[in-house]
Amino acid sequence: MAEFPILKTGAVMQYPAIRELRRDATVLRFVDGAEQRYRESAAAAHRWVIRLIQLDDDELAAIERLFQEVNGRAGSFSFQDPWDGSVYDDCSFDDDEFSRSWRDEGRGETTVTVRENRS
Repeated sequence: MAEFPILKTGAVMQYPAIRELRRDATVLRFVDGAEQRYRESAAAAHRWVIRLIQLDDDELAAIERLFQEVNGRAGSFSFQDPWDGSVYDDCSFDDDEFSRSWRDEGRGETTVTVRENRS
């Protein structure tokens, strides 16, 4: 299984960072205007917004390579939570497009969102 790359500093992400617990729900709307809601799964799923700046070419290429390898949000990989060190074996990107920019020569940046998959 693919793994989210570790930066040369040994970190997974840079701070400030965002970690959320989400409980997804489906809403059914009926013709009479009434709604019915139900949870997608019993447990909450993790979601991390990873902002990375001042990455060198190799670090940025490793993240983009993983993104291409797993086909964006279609595939899965393992991700180590930097807050508690737990490894989540079934995670996906939250987008289908990888965006990056360059601040200076050899200094790139990107923001990716990783979500834990729940069945």
